[in-house]
Amino acid sequence: MADPSRTGTGTWTLRRAATNPTAPPPATARLFRVPGAGPQQWHRGMTLVATISLFIGTRSAWTTAMASRPAVAGVISVCYASILVCAALSLLVRSRRALIRVDAVVLMTAVALVLCGYLLDHAGTDEGVLTAQAANEILHGRPVYGQPWPWLFGTPRVGITKTMSGGADYTYGYPPLTALLAAPVHAVVHSTAAATLVTTAALLVSSVLLWFLLPAPWRPAATAVCLGFGLLPHYAYAGYPAITALALLVPVVVRWPTTGEGGRLGSGGVLRAACLGAACAAQQLAWFLVPFLLIGLYAVRRGELGPRRALAVAARYTATAALTFAAVNAYFAVEDFSSWLQGVLLPLEQKAILHGQGLMGISYYFTDGSSRLDYYSYGSQLLLLGLLVATLLFVRRLGPALTVLPWIAFYLAIRSQDGYFLMMTPLWLAAAATVPAAAFATAWQPRLPHVTGRAKVVLASGLLAPALVCVAIAAASPPPLRMSLSPRFATRHARVGVTAIDVRAVNTTGTALTPHFASRTGQGASNWWTIASGPAVLAPHASAEYHVKPAGGFRALPGGRGPGTYLIAVTGTPMTITTAHIPSAPDTVQ
Repeated sequence: MADPSRTGTGTWTLRRAATNPTAPPPATARLFRVPGAGPQQWHRGMTLVATISLFIGTRSAWTTAMASRPAVAGVISVCYASILVCAALSLLVRSRRALIRVDAVVLMTAVALVLCGYLLDHAGTDEGVLTAQAANEILHGRPVYGQPWPWLFGTPRVGITKTMSGGADYTYGYPPLTALLAAPVHAVVHSTAAATLVTTAALLVSSVLLWFLLPAPWRPAATAVCLGFGLLPHYAYAGYPAITALALLVPVVVRWPTTGEGGRLGSGGVLRAACLGAACAAQQLAWFLVPFLLIGLYAVRRGELGPRRALAVAARYTATAALTFAAVNAYFAVEDFSSWLQGVLLPLEQKAILHGQGLMGISYYFTDGSSRLDYYSYGSQLLLLGLLVATLLFVRRLGPALTVLPWIAFYLAIRSQDGYFLMMTPLWLAAAATVPAAAFATAWQPRLPHVTGRAKVVLASGLLAPALVCVAIAAASPPPLRMSLSPRFATRHARVGVTAIDVRAVNTTGTALTPHFASRTGQGASNWWTIASGPAVLAPHASAEYHVKPAGGFRALPGGRGPGTYLIAVTGTPMTITTAHIPSAPDTVQ
């Protein structure tokens, strides 16, 4: 039998300590019995995950750089060495301070990789191009809102947001802050890079700021979420104004329940409120966080101060944010209030064509359409309202998820692309690290007599049920048109495609419809097809013959067993969609 005094296990303390109390414990005993001896193991794991995340997209960036910018490729190769060294050190260093230093090197490596990525890709997409043009208009004293700029679009990189009424939006549809920040840059850099430089800088600044604001063990997660996974940098390279809003929301969200403690906003609270107003002046996504944040702030402060003082704190916070928003927008609102208001509300009112990964895909991808697409929008609005009411009633339970709840509503919307979710994920991390459930232990919430246990679940479900009913109506509704297609095929450049389609359409609804046609292969819709003949308005229960032609006169069809091509007919008021499969081409096509 082995001598317990030689095993290095817990028995060591009984035998060895009795004979020599000053003797140091074995390494295994120090590991398992002295928690504060070195870095926490989960901190090491977070550092390692952040380090691994830097590999994502790095090879493709290096490959691109070797063909066009060898010096950038050399920097990326050095970053590879840094990744490998940091991975080893994350498991080897013995002190918490040393591990924090490793975290700092991981962050600097991530920043270097993002800068390399920007040098390789900074041309921007439609958001960046529009923002750069708005910055140019500001520099020259010309109006920004209500001005169509169709010449900016038409390339594969710069897409057009098509509307269900058969048109497209060529105007600037964001609050002005990002364009204002890009204007002085545009005076030097006369291209879209002026806008993408601002958004990339905003991402880097917000990432570093979040890294410093988080507790030390959480800092590697900030590096991974903001820079390492490769998601947010690409939105920054594209010039999304939402990245500017994200950067301003970081200081707002970190430890937000401490805002107004003791009944005073103080300089920190005023700064947070100003950042919130500025974020709302950068992009509309920030608007959706505001009501949740105000409900949470009032509930926490009322639990501490009582209703009157809590209301005063919330009012001062709101007023500071509103004044900041107004200050940024004042010039444009005074210049042309109607155009400014339409511009900043454009994404909410434009009735853009369906796009995204949410429930609208049921009617867009998996059925023949729906005559009640508006109900997806109703469902999204009702879900947002239901979540707000649920937050008010159950803030002690839902408060920690307050930075996640606003974006759930987009899953039911007509436009539900994943960018609406993932661009704000750093805020989720900030709340997880700095807003514990204990912060809401004394928060005020309305008294609900006899509502306990299962009754709370029933009440919460009732708040969300109307939204689900609306989605069910939209998804279950049949398409408004019954279409039969007779396509005309041709071969161009060894590819078979459609040159025109004769469409027989029957309006099965009691509402007059104005159809607009496009084709779809996979998830994206083509440019609008031309209606060569056929009525602009199809009367209720009427039928008509349409002759429609694709943009450019030819629409290539995918070969093999790939996804089929569909003709879609959409209307703007009411919002409807009808989908019909385009038959395959015959074996012999002239």
